[in-house]
Amino acid sequence: MMNPREQEKKTGRKAEEPMVEPVAEIREQAEEALTAIREQAMEPLAEVLGRVESAYAAYVEAEREVARVYKTNEQQMEKAYKEAERQANSICEQAVEQALKVRTEAEQQAEKAYQRAREQDKKVYEESVRQALTVRKETIEQSWAVRTEAIEQSWKIFSKEKR
Repeated sequence: MMNPREQEKKTGRKAEEPMVEPVAEIREQAEEALTAIREQAMEPLAEVLGRVESAYAAYVEAEREVARVYKTNEQQMEKAYKEAERQANSICEQAVEQALKVRTEAEQQAEKAYQRAREQDKKVYEESVRQALTVRKETIEQSWAVRTEAIEQSWKIFSKEKR
C-alpha cells in the first residue's frame, strides 16, 4: 500500500481530503455487504431453527398423544378387567346356585326313595309277620287237629282194650 504523502506527490492533492470519502464509502459498502451476508447466513439458520422448533413442538405433542393413548388404553384394560371379573363372579354365583338346586333336588329324591323303601320294607315286614302268624295259626291248628286225632285214637284203642 502507498503512503499518503507519496500519493500526495503523485496526484498533487492532499491525501486526507479525497481519501476520507472513498474510505467511508468503502466502509459503508463493506458494512452493507456484511449485513447482507449475515442476513443470507441467518435466513437458512432461521429456517432450520424454525423447522427444529416445529419438529420439537410436534415431538412434545406426540409425547402428549402417546401418554393420552396409554392412559386411555389403561382405562379400557381396567374396564375390561372389571367386566371380566363381574362376569366370572356372575357365572360362579349361577353355578353355585345351580349346584345347590341340584343338591336339594337330589336330597328330595333320596328322601322320597328312602320313604318309598321304608314303606316297602314296612309292607314286606307286615306281610312276613302276617304270613308267619298265618303259618303259626295253621301249624297250631294242624297240631291241635293231630293231637285231637291222636287222643281220639288213643281213647279208641284204650276203650277197645277195656272191653
